Amino acid sequence: MFAKILIANRGEIACRVIRTARKLGVRTVAVYSDADAKSLHVEMADDAVHIGASPVSESYLRGDKIIAAALATGAGAIHPGYGFLSENPDFVDHVVAAGLTFIGPSAASVRAMGLKDAAKLLMEKAGVPVVPGYHGEAQEIVLLASKAREIGYPVLIKARAGGGGRGMRRVEHPDHFSEALSAARREAKAAFGDDRVLVEKYVDKPRHIEVQVFGDLFGNVVHLYERDCSAQRRHQKVIEEAPAPGMTEALREAMTDAAVKAAKAISYCGAGTIEFIVDASQGLEADRFWFMEMNTRLQVEHPVTEMITGIDLVEWQLRVASGEKLPKTQNEITLAGHAFEARVYAEDAAKGFLPATGTLHHLKFPAISPDGATMRVETGVREGDAVSPYYDPMIAKLVVHGKDRPAALEALGKVLAGTEIAGTTVNTGFLAALAADPDFAAGDVDTGLIERHRESLTAVQPPSGETIAAAALAASGARAEPSSDDPWSALAGYAHFHSVARRVHLLRGGTDITVRVSVQPDGRFGVRLEAPYESTNSHDFRAVPRSASWPGHVTVFEGAIGYTFAVPDPLSRADEAQAGSASLRAPMPGLVKLVRVAVGDAVTKGQPLLILEAMKMEHTIVAPHDGVIADIAMEGAQVTDGVVLARFADETRAAAKLV
Repeated sequence: MFAKILIANRGEIACRVIRTARKLGVRTVAVYSDADAKSLHVEMADDAVHIGASPVSESYLRGDKIIAAALATGAGAIHPGYGFLSENPDFVDHVVAAGLTFIGPSAASVRAMGLKDAAKLLMEKAGVPVVPGYHGEAQEIVLLASKAREIGYPVLIKARAGGGGRGMRRVEHPDHFSEALSAARREAKAAFGDDRVLVEKYVDKPRHIEVQVFGDLFGNVVHLYERDCSAQRRHQKVIEEAPAPGMTEALREAMTDAAVKAAKAISYCGAGTIEFIVDASQGLEADRFWFMEMNTRLQVEHPVTEMITGIDLVEWQLRVASGEKLPKTQNEITLAGHAFEARVYAEDAAKGFLPATGTLHHLKFPAISPDGATMRVETGVREGDAVSPYYDPMIAKLVVHGKDRPAALEALGKVLAGTEIAGTTVNTGFLAALAADPDFAAGDVDTGLIERHRESLTAVQPPSGETIAAAALAASGARAEPSSDDPWSALAGYAHFHSVARRVHLLRGGTDITVRVSVQPDGRFGVRLEAPYESTNSHDFRAVPRSASWPGHVTVFEGAIGYTFAVPDPLSRADEAQAGSASLRAPMPGLVKLVRVAVGDAVTKGQPLLILEAMKMEHTIVAPHDGVIADIAMEGAQVTDGVVLARFADETRAAAKLV
């Protein structure tokens, strides 16, 4: 076993590899860009090396810097994770040339599967079924269009290099072929530097089912069953599961046999995935699946396979790369239960899944697994970290395992509902809606399901009155528990001569909302919506609901959905409201703790006038400009928001400011 390895990646996969390496007593080296200097994977690793600026072209794609970091820190091997350089055969060559071990397949294996057309020709020779289509070298538009007619519409134009759905277009009619081809070529050229394409038959009800394979240096290859990754948006996986719903024994045997043949055809060593497209229009039949491509690396969704087999795939990677045989034979690998993985992204599902950025001001996952299930959270971020525009915006992978599919799906819903994220837009509500979709719940899933149900899956209901009230209560700073043993502090609803109440202002979607929050003598909170609702009903709360307050905002969580409201600075609002007035009014309810000036005093801009204690904090109210005090509040007075605190003799505009 290696003494030390370098991880040529970042985020959750780097953290994932570090955990297994630590379990095996292997020391780790992290690499990081400027944007990742304080990231979780850097903190977890034994050593860390800075490799460049934030753009991937200047850091995580700099194989020379990564190899130099491995040599400088004494690492004996490099784990590529996924993405970046993980499927770059030239990088594999350079790693080996430097005297290091690449924890993955050989460069020859990577090259054999790197181009879809060459890979499909190779698979045909190995006896693996391949999608009917054109995989040749000639790329003239006349030839490609004629091949499309021979295949029969609809067809799928696909980039021969790369993956992730880029350079892919479905074409329904010959009249649209030329335009779709141009678009696919442009996208493929930009993404992979190669604009050559394949033309294949489009499967009417396609399922994306893949088989996890593993090989060692001694020629042994096994499979670890299948995963279903059909739930996709824009050809990107969203929720993966294992085993595939509705899988028959005949299809599983045929598919896993084909996957093992594919891996043996290229003398594969390490973890890999053979991806198949399955025509599910007539159910899952053993003669209706075809090879799509092979991913010569660990997959993002590998945890679902680990959950149903009990095997640590990263541990197997390290053992096999260090020269050991596969830890188990095929007969020793068993399948138990069902697992789901949901990818939590910073993205706006309602706006076409546009990626989002922001700071994770609040990040909380369920502390315990749902009853009867096992939960696993894979993440590379912590509360307070930023979602950077430089990298994939995935925040976490929520993985659950249950005794069967219904139990696992129920557990997934509970874990999503218990996840709280504030500070950026996230897709947890969309994931929960997908998990609850009747077709998905029934296992009737194909790659077009999300697009067909997109409107209902991405619809965001406006916040209810109860939700707005909850947001106002959270924004008010109210607490259910007293902050000290002081008996007066324990009297939550007590005040001299009047009830404790304040108005809270919220903003959402351009709407300015005013809400009145009061505290009752028995500790209950009464919240009544005012403008623009003018409601006479009061919402009563015993405690502040699930919510998170963060700079200038508050987020209320209802199941897997987070409703975020902007909370304007009350003193800024006081500034605006009092423009042109000689009266300085209290921006919030509180106790006048200390008065520092007297009637007749001349004050200068910024001079402290009094201390207002509100929400268990002291706020200094200062003069906004030079002037003479005509009247000032009494020390010890309990005031509500809007009460006059001071008047200026010179009739100059006055407003309260906090410092």
